[in-house]
Amino acid sequence: MEFRTDITWSQLSAAEKSQRRWAAFLQPSVQFLSDGAGDEYLTRATRLRKAILLEGNPDRVPACALAGFYPSFRAGMTPYDAMYDYERAAEAWLDCNRDLQPDSMVGPIFAALPGPAFDLLEVRSFHWPGHGVPKHAGFQYNEQEWMRPDEYDLLIDDPTDFLLHVYMPRTIAGLEGFGSLFAPLDMVEMGTFPAYLLRWGLPEVSASVQRLLAAGQECNRWAATLFPAMSRLVAEGFPAPIGSMTLAPFDFIGDTLRGTRGILMDMYRQPDALLEACDKMANVLIKWVTRRATLETPPLVFIPLHKGADGFMSLDQFKTFYWPSLRKVIAGLVDDGFVPYPFAEGAYGSRLEVIRDLPVGRTVWHFDRTDMREAKKALGGIACIQGNVPLSLLRLGTASEVTAHCRDLIEAVAPGGGFILDMGAGADDGEDANMRAMIQAAKDFGTY
Repeated sequence: MEFRTDITWSQLSAAEKSQRRWAAFLQPSVQFLSDGAGDEYLTRATRLRKAILLEGNPDRVPACALAGFYPSFRAGMTPYDAMYDYERAAEAWLDCNRDLQPDSMVGPIFAALPGPAFDLLEVRSFHWPGHGVPKHAGFQYNEQEWMRPDEYDLLIDDPTDFLLHVYMPRTIAGLEGFGSLFAPLDMVEMGTFPAYLLRWGLPEVSASVQRLLAAGQECNRWAATLFPAMSRLVAEGFPAPIGSMTLAPFDFIGDTLRGTRGILMDMYRQPDALLEACDKMANVLIKWVTRRATLETPPLVFIPLHKGADGFMSLDQFKTFYWPSLRKVIAGLVDDGFVPYPFAEGAYGSRLEVIRDLPVGRTVWHFDRTDMREAKKALGGIACIQGNVPLSLLRLGTASEVTAHCRDLIEAVAPGGGFILDMGAGADDGEDANMRAMIQAAKDFGTY
């Protein structure tokens, strides 16, 4: 496909940007290990594209596996092993993809993270294997009111300044020194340079800088092992359509800053400040993706949804506090040629009519416990839907039970395209035969 070269990226329409991103995804700049691997990659990538963009029926239903620590589990490794032994982790994820043969890569980035870097920084906002939780457990967010209720103005006025000089020193012990820094506005005038620079010479700031450098070096050692493994999988024919992530603004504030109790109180005590902050953070969360994106960045943007599910808030509250700013993030990403991929954790049955307000064929909704038949009725012809084989079935059922469930799901929601078979949530363990049965079901029963 030929593209114009006489105009800048900002002059392209959203459709033109999407075309270019998908063209780069379909034909990546990688040396495939064989002609067969290249053909398999193109077949899988095309299958995913047709399902995601609602371009009619693909050759069959794509089958994916949104796995957490499962690849390490099947290799006899604990989550601790996966986060501290990079070489073994890389081999575990390579073996998992080769054995399951999914249509998109089961990547390690959601689980096999660099544990030593978290140790070096003494991160307070998370517990991870061997640090706050047992070595056989996954990581867990340490929810607190990391932002006080009277600090909304600081966040709204300058989110970056607040995160750097207030949030990070509170949540990361190794970066407490950054609380002594001034805003970089001092660097715009020669006479105010010293006022800014001298702070970097303070002992507590220097100590934090040393911690940050050490953690950065550790992350480079991690990337030097895990990133080549992912490149190897692409070269073997496994597409990786998810290249970045962002958050719903309400979740960013409710999970990361105020905590569940805090944001629930804010919905009643200072709703205007909360709404203003959600709107402000929508722009920040769009740029989190777009400012560092290149043409090679895969088209899907992962958006885990935490606090918008049925039962957390009323439908009216969802329409007021949650959806408008999330809709703004989705629209901003679509405008830059991306495909937002909201992962609707929990059930979203009462939200389906609301989230129909979407750009047609430009989102993928991964549902956990939502009735997929109802999701298809509401979003068919509007958005691709993905999921939702229960983790309980994959862990405790039999292979034949998994096959029967997947066949029923495919027959119910696959007609007309726009469906990807997957588990309902990220799996940290499971029966290997059941995982294979899920993938195989799409191949056996998903042909159009």
